Amino acid sequence: MKIFIYILIASAVGLVVFNITKLNFNHLLEGDSSIAAISILAGLCAILALGILLISKRIASKVKK
Repeated sequence: MKIFIYILIASAVGLVVFNITKLNFNHLLEGDSSIAAISILAGLCAILALGILLISKRIASKVKK
């Protein structure tokens, strides 16, 4: 499970990096740039949620011991 979470985090980071290259900083909310901005936010939310999941798994394993 832990390896799967790390793979998902890596793919979310890849998604964020790819979409940063698609941004047009002069017109952030027009055309493909708006889709890229939304995708960056979604990727960052996924990274945050998976990070919380990893921390909760660590806490659960310490509580069981």
